[in-house]
Amino acid sequence: MKVVHQPDPNSINLVLEDGPLPTLTHAEDCLIRIYTASPCLGELHWEEKFPSLFEPGRERVPCTEAAGVIVQAPPQPDHDTTPNERVFKAGDEVFFRLQPAMTGNLREYSIARTSQMAHKPSSLSWVDAGATPLSALTAWQGVFDQGLLDHRGVFGHAAARESNARVSVLITGAGGVVGSWAVQLAALAGAGAVVAYTGGSSADHVKRLGATEVIDYRKSDLAEWVAQDPERRSVDAVLDCVGGATLSSCWHVVKDAGVLISVASDPGQNKPAAMTKTLSASKWFLVKPKGSQLALIATLMEQGKCMTKVDGVVEFEDFQVAFDKVENKTAKGKVVIKVAKF
Repeated sequence: MKVVHQPDPNSINLVLEDGPLPTLTHAEDCLIRIYTASPCLGELHWEEKFPSLFEPGRERVPCTEAAGVIVQAPPQPDHDTTPNERVFKAGDEVFFRLQPAMTGNLREYSIARTSQMAHKPSSLSWVDAGATPLSALTAWQGVFDQGLLDHRGVFGHAAARESNARVSVLITGAGGVVGSWAVQLAALAGAGAVVAYTGGSSADHVKRLGATEVIDYRKSDLAEWVAQDPERRSVDAVLDCVGGATLSSCWHVVKDAGVLISVASDPGQNKPAAMTKTLSASKWFLVKPKGSQLALIATLMEQGKCMTKVDGVVEFEDFQVAFDKVENKTAKGKVVIKVAKF
């Protein structure tokens, strides 16, 4: 098969080579024919920055998220399955996100575990499927698992929606791929307020996704914005997708005893020196591959309630173009690599 390798963890230059089909070694392993895969910003630097997370001498194949068709799956259960039991078999169309330490998906055949994947809705294109898992799961876990909103509100649970209606949320980088998902999920869950911090050009987009208020970062600093009306503008929870100075400003917006979550950097290290506020949680978190959550996201996409943000599609042989665009931060959404013809 054809496989893309990163020969040097200190270089972003990739090479296309021939290699053997991967071998199944875990009880949950599925062999998957890859149709699409998507780069993640910074992934070519992960081993350089966090060497302890990776096995020495590992096969470096990029792209932790992908979509494809199962070629080989674990044996079927020998009992009647329940409606909520997720079973995978050869021929199933799936999408998934792997642990970063696993061999990635920029190859014609790859391996994913059943706990990491979900069935791809038939209405979802291969491009959107390959672009969804990482950003959608990051937003889901940031808004629900780490944040204050109850995910059951997304599916109409009355008590959850009543609780969520009392929660106000600020999302920075709201026009980006993770931020866009976070806005959609918070709005669908029935949050009392969904404040989007983004560029003015994204204002209409995030409003359509469900933002109740939009702040243009080019015109308003968050600290100055909240100071104009702290009682009304302070929020219960923040999901930061930017880091740096923006994350520092988030400390001014979140209420005392509130929650400040970032997918970019540690809120504690970005706390303003004079800030005396104490939060119930301030955390930088890393997304976990969870197929059960991706299955819920798939349901929302199949119902037309959520959408992913795609910048463009490149052919398999143009993989370096895709990574360069992501590394240079010129993409306006996910860049999808078309591994198979479809």
